[in-house]
Amino acid sequence: MSVKIRLKRMGAKKRPYYRIVVMNSTSPRDGRAIEELGYYHPVEKQNQIKIKEDRMKDWVSKGAILSDTVKMLLNKNNLNAKSQEV
Repeated sequence: MSVKIRLKRMGAKKRPYYRIVVMNSTSPRDGRAIEELGYYHPVEKQNQIKIKEDRMKDWVSKGAILSDTVKMLLNKNNLNAKSQEV
């Protein structure tokens, strides 16, 4: 079972927000998550992002793979994804 850290879409039509979650790589985008690590609000004036960094590091050390979008968000918000990858 391969585990990924990726985005899960929530919110209303045309007002999305995303939860940063740990999921099985074969699960659907909005499927059941193993654990929620944070959130991302792209519609707000300031793109708000909050992540439980200690839990993310723990999952990455266990072999979880960051999705490309999550890597981009971490780099954009000065949360260095490369230091979290094993």
